[in-house]
Amino acid sequence: MQRDHEVIIVGGGMVGAALAARLGHAGANVGLVEYGDKPDAPRGEFDLRISSLNARSLAFIEAGGTRIPPDRSCVFRHIEGWNQSGSGHSVFSAEDSGLDNFGRFVENRALRYALWQQLEQLPGVTCYTRCAPTSTLAGQDSRLLELDNGKTLSAALVVGADGARSTLRELAGIEVNTYDYRQRALITNVETELPQQDVSWQCFTPTGPLAMLPLPGHHASLIWYDRDMTTRTREMLSDEALARAIEAAFPARLGNLLRVTGRASFPIKRQHARRYIGKRLALIGDAAHVVHPLAGQGLNIGLHDADALAELILARRDAGAPGLLRRFEVRRRLANQAMLTATDGFHHLFTGAPPLRRLGDCGLHAAERLPAAKRMMSRQANGLNPFSRP
Repeated sequence: MQRDHEVIIVGGGMVGAALAARLGHAGANVGLVEYGDKPDAPRGEFDLRISSLNARSLAFIEAGGTRIPPDRSCVFRHIEGWNQSGSGHSVFSAEDSGLDNFGRFVENRALRYALWQQLEQLPGVTCYTRCAPTSTLAGQDSRLLELDNGKTLSAALVVGADGARSTLRELAGIEVNTYDYRQRALITNVETELPQQDVSWQCFTPTGPLAMLPLPGHHASLIWYDRDMTTRTREMLSDEALARAIEAAFPARLGNLLRVTGRASFPIKRQHARRYIGKRLALIGDAAHVVHPLAGQGLNIGLHDADALAELILARRDAGAPGLLRRFEVRRRLANQAMLTATDGFHHLFTGAPPLRRLGDCGLHAAERLPAAKRMMSRQANGLNPFSRP
């Protein structure tokens, strides 16, 4: 059967666009279906949506020919974590793990724009914007995808990268398991008196972490986890009142705030698809899993999904072969379940009953006193072989 594409990707966010770029850069015939328009170039203040890219994610993006915009991203070389209600404290250094850095914090819209700029340079990639799937049907050698603009497309494989509320996942009849942490995170972008460029830190409190993500210059993205109603009330404060509340609650090392440049909040939930694959169909990114954001690994594991799937596709003639999809699911489900379990454990250790919080405190002490374990944890978090030597 004549197909329109070898692979169709539903969802033109960072994960879907990165997969399209990687496959298109290798010469594959790819269709990308995006609900909205192609992204505009970022301008003005930093967007509230900031993500961490680790070593493996950066390598995957660069393998697709995309360059990370340096003016909208920030390299970080140190990670610190400590317990506000105890004495546990641990510092992770990229140099100690044989790395130049731990990765980059990047503005989501800047990364997405860079990816789409690359897609426009790839003749094998066709982007279908302002449309969404309405139905899908799998045949023996291809899967059909009907769009709400009247088009019907076919491919050897259809990939769902359309987010936590994935339309493609729903059309395929794949259910999800969910858990509500009954927390809400307030994201606040600020300008500070002190430069915040080299280190990312997280202070664990009984009501949730306080985190600082560095941005270029004297800018930072702050994340304040707390109970739902407490966060909603805090979000309604004036800029000046919110700045004073941050200075009172956050560690003194943040320094004084010159101004608040933006704020928003979102609920914290965990979600995992009961399966990642169907007949000539695969799910990646948030369509397959949503983890607690305290470790900053959500985008990374989505890009690792895309990396693993691209590697399998480029090594086979049939992108939707059942054996290929089974290998993808086994490989990625195990890794993603480990991350879901780890982030869930961190949350309950530091926000649970006092005995659990003391156990979390002991864990930070132990991590600081075991250099080999710290190196393994750092390399694992970067998507690298934890047992390899620097």
